[in-house]
Amino acid sequence: MEIKLMTETHELWDAVKVYAAECGWSSGKILAEDMRSRRFSDWERVAVLLDEDEICGYCTVIKEEAIPDMPYTPFIGTLYIAESHRGSRLGERMLLTSMDYLKSLGFDKAYLISDHENLYEKYGFRVVDRRMAPWGREEKVYVREIND
Repeated sequence: MEIKLMTETHELWDAVKVYAAECGWSSGKILAEDMRSRRFSDWERVAVLLDEDEICGYCTVIKEEAIPDMPYTPFIGTLYIAESHRGSRLGERMLLTSMDYLKSLGFDKAYLISDHENLYEKYGFRVVDRRMAPWGREEKVYVREIND
């Protein structure tokens, strides 16, 4: 398994865009549209999880999340692992790779939003806020310190 952090110039950019659009998860379609519209800038990245040449997951490393007016940054978002690859802690590997990248940029915290219960806590995240999302659900804002 390999994780690559990509910008739009990466050779896998278009393949990940198609994969996200077709993965069956509504957030995947949003990610694909963000990739098409060149939403990513500066240090923002799309991380892709590869099993040899097979794309089997992705997440984003971004400045802002979909909930407006939040005083937090940076975010790890849109974490998706293909069902066939779940249960092997690959989501944790994606989170850790993303946090290592953020640490290399000088950040000492990483945030994410989710409505899942007891998922991100096992990776050291804790709830710091709750916000109403544009899609009409309350989401939790999680934070994790990026350790040495």
